[in-house]
Amino acid sequence: MNILIFGPNGSGKGTQGELVKQKYNLAHIESGAIFREHIGGGTDLGKKAKEYIDRGDLVPDDITIPMVLETLKTKGKDGWLLDGFPRNMVQAEKLWEALQKEGLKLDYVIEILLPREIAKNRIMGRRLCKNNNNHPNNIFIDAIKPNGDKCRVCGGDLSTRSDDQDEAAINKRHDIYYNTTDGTLAAAYYFKKLAQDGKTVYIELNGEGTIDAIKEDLLSKLK
Repeated sequence: MNILIFGPNGSGKGTQGELVKQKYNLAHIESGAIFREHIGGGTDLGKKAKEYIDRGDLVPDDITIPMVLETLKTKGKDGWLLDGFPRNMVQAEKLWEALQKEGLKLDYVIEILLPREIAKNRIMGRRLCKNNNNHPNNIFIDAIKPNGDKCRVCGGDLSTRSDDQDEAAINKRHDIYYNTTDGTLAAAYYFKKLAQDGKTVYIELNGEGTIDAIKEDLLSKLK
């Protein structure tokens, strides 16, 4: 099973992705990790990407797409959940073309729907467990409020990410995600159109529900 997942920062995308990964034994492939693995491993693509990153430039798609494909074919050979890519319309088109060329099927595309203001509040209320970052703790969500400064799941110490408290940075990330013209939502809608043509299956989830409710809804739609 091969899955592509979309959702704004704060939507619980990482939590739901982890649940799907465990249930279906998928490789959870995150875009940032792809760069780290290729650069750390000294691959040819990694070396080319590092040149751009060291200059402070964006890595062009003709390097990024092959890196993604290589990871899908190796680490994800038994099924994958791709998270954090594509980020814009052009990347969506190029990824789909590359998947078709390589004969890689895209079984499901998941979009977690969440209003922008709620997404921002969830980010600023997020607390990270030192034992497992996927343990859900958020001071603004009653169902997963931590026990003081301790993780509600395991009792581990909690911390905040500095960028989670930077409202300007959050707005900048969400400007990209919620852009329906050429941003990340435009990429999601590209795959939604493909689903209407029967080329994949597009699943929409209400991100305002509880973690368990979203999980149940998602699993009921994955065959």
